[in-house]
Amino acid sequence: MAEPLKNLLHAGVVLEIATHLGRNSAAFDRERFIALAKHDLDSLELMQRSRQICDSLFQTLPEDFPAAAEILERALPSDDAPGLSGWALLPVNQFIAACGLDDFELSLALLRRLTPHFTAEFGIRAFIHRDQQRALATISGWTGDSNHHVRRLASEGTRPRLPWAMRLPELIRDPRPILPIIAALIDDPEDYVRRSVANSLNDIAKNHPDLVARFVAAHVDGASPERLRLLRHACRTLLKQGHVEALANFGFGALSGIDASLTLGTPHVRLGEHLRFGLEIQNSSAAEQRVMIDYAVHHQKANGMTSPKVFKWTTMTLGPGAPLEIEKRHPIRPITTRRYYAGAHRLVILINGQPVADADFELVID
Repeated sequence: MAEPLKNLLHAGVVLEIATHLGRNSAAFDRERFIALAKHDLDSLELMQRSRQICDSLFQTLPEDFPAAAEILERALPSDDAPGLSGWALLPVNQFIAACGLDDFELSLALLRRLTPHFTAEFGIRAFIHRDQQRALATISGWTGDSNHHVRRLASEGTRPRLPWAMRLPELIRDPRPILPIIAALIDDPEDYVRRSVANSLNDIAKNHPDLVARFVAAHVDGASPERLRLLRHACRTLLKQGHVEALANFGFGALSGIDASLTLGTPHVRLGEHLRFGLEIQNSSAAEQRVMIDYAVHHQKANGMTSPKVFKWTTMTLGPGAPLEIEKRHPIRPITTRRYYAGAHRLVILINGQPVADADFELVID
């Protein structure tokens, strides 16, 4: 069984923080911090633990933020000494976001210094929320940083819908201010950074699909294989939804003369087994067509309704008159992100985002 996430912050991490901060300053009350931070720590979840440790920093570091920031910076690793790193820096992120807003540039510089040792994507969002224009002016300069962690911070920290983090409602409403950051990093040499750029674009696409489709259209011609993969990943939601312009950006046009026939190999599926199905496609038009084949499983919900989940299958070019037969085995097994309910489910085949065939199957749970 996987270790619970909350255990990433434990009593040993509290002692690690206390050691590195106490070594660098007599102004830090080490023993009081340990007592406050460890109090009933095991009973708390991950973010509750981080908040308690953050509050303990607030009560034991100097009230003057520049003085506290100096202690925190000296506690970070250097070329010749170890220091705070990993999950120990999550509550430090929170401390800077809560206490450093009136020392804007100092705080952003500290978060930039911190991010190679544990991402500062959670910390910088409070500054974007407080003064978006001022924060983005600084963050934009990080796109040319020599450290790829800092470059990734520029894209990941500005994501409008970053998981686990505070939302950025102004960027959800109008994401255009971060498009220059995205454009500057679109050909970053590090895949780690490019994945972040793709995820940011996918965030934007949830509220501004046409904006993302136009951005991709402006950057897809002559794209390197790496950029093309980034743009395709950025459009994953739009492609599953059948967004016409997004599909066209990757050579998938409107369907013409495509006939599809779906055959279920397992009309009754037991939980833990596979849904097996076959698809026969015929291109009856006079021109070849590039097709993207996906499928949606409409899962039964507790209220008797169904909810679709789209899965990628394959892409290909169909010649005129060319028939095609393909088969698929889709696992129906327990996962942590879905609860299964017995009963009627539906399978829908999507070609270039359009439903072309469907069939019902029964899920059996013993």
